[in-house]
Amino acid sequence: MERRWGRRRPPLPPPPPRRRRRLLVLVLLGAGLAGSVLAASGWLGAAPSAPSGVPGPVTVLLWREPFGGAARPSPDCLLRYNLSGCLLLADRRAYGRAHAVLFHHRDLVVGPQDWPPAWTGPPGQRWVWMNFESPSHSPGLRGLDGHLFDWTLTYRADSDIFVPYGYLYPRAGPGDRPVGAAPPLAGKKGLVAWVVSHWDEGQARVRYYRQLSRHVPVDVFGAAGRPLPASGLLATVARYKFYLAFENSRHADYITEKLWRNALLAGAVPVTLGPGRANYERFVPRGAFIHVDDFPGPAALAAYLRFLDRHRALYGRYFAWRRRYAVHLTSFWDEPWCRPRMRYPQLPSESCPKRVAV
Repeated sequence: MERRWGRRRPPLPPPPPRRRRRLLVLVLLGAGLAGSVLAASGWLGAAPSAPSGVPGPVTVLLWREPFGGAARPSPDCLLRYNLSGCLLLADRRAYGRAHAVLFHHRDLVVGPQDWPPAWTGPPGQRWVWMNFESPSHSPGLRGLDGHLFDWTLTYRADSDIFVPYGYLYPRAGPGDRPVGAAPPLAGKKGLVAWVVSHWDEGQARVRYYRQLSRHVPVDVFGAAGRPLPASGLLATVARYKFYLAFENSRHADYITEKLWRNALLAGAVPVTLGPGRANYERFVPRGAFIHVDDFPGPAALAAYLRFLDRHRALYGRYFAWRRRYAVHLTSFWDEPWCRPRMRYPQLPSESCPKRVAV
C-alpha cells in the first residue's frame, strides 16, 4: 500500500474509495443509545429548505464541542490548512443549511442524549462521525445504528475523512520543525524516557515496561512517575536518547502524539508499541524508529538500546529523516473541523486547496 509520509503540508491524501452509507433511519439502537432522536435544545423555527448543491462555501456544523469544552472561535481553514471555501459554525440554528454536521463519538454515548431535530435534515446533508480513540477506549460502538452516519472522520487511513494525529511532509524552509538535521547529542543526559498519563497494570505497554526496566533504566514521568519539569514535555524528552512511544492499545493505524510529538518532534528516537511495524512504515520511514516486535523480548531490546548508546554514529542514523521531512501535528479540534471540506471537490477550482507536487 502506498506510504502516507512525504506529503506536502497541509492537504492530506484522499482516503481510498469505499461504499458510502446513507442516513436511512434516525433511530438509535443498543445499550446506552436506545430511544428516538431527540429535538435539539434551543431549536428555533421549522425545517428550512435544503441546500440543493454547493454553490458557495461548504458549511460544517460542529454539533457539540468535544468533551463538553467551552465554545471557541472557529479556525481560519485557509490560513492554517490551505483549505478555502469553508464556513464553520457551532450555532445549532444553522442545522437546516449545513452541508455537513460533525458529531464527536464520546459526546454521543456519555451523558444525556443530544441530537438534532427529529426531521431528517436537508437532502444532501452529511452526518459525520468523528472519533480519535481506539476501539478499546470507545464505549458504545456496538450501540450505533450502522446506517446513522454518512461519513467517518478518524485516525484510520480507510476513513472517509482521514485525519491522523500527525504526519511527515517535505521540508520547505528553516522554520519547519524539528529544527536541524539532528538534535544536539551533547544535551542528551538520559537514556530512556516515558511520559504516561493513564496507568493501567493490565495494559500491554505497562507489562512491557515492567520487563524492560529490569534491563535498562527508564525515567517515567506522569501518573506513575515524577512530575514533568517546568520546562515542559518536549524539553524534557529532548534530554533523552530514546522515548517509549507506547500506545494504550494496539489497533490498525492507531499511532498518536506519542510518536509524532513526544518522540519525533522532541528529538528522541521512538521505541514503538502499537500496531505492527508494517503499519508504522506506511507513515514513517523504517529507519526512523525502533519497534518492540523487532526483538524476541524486552531484554534483547534493552541490549540494543545500550549498544546504540555506545555507538554515536549508528544512533545518529535514526535522524536521517530530518534532512528531508518535518513533522505536522494535528491541532485538536480545529483541524478535524476543517477537514470535511475535502469531501466537496465540486466547488469551483479556485476554491479548492492547492496541492504542491513532491
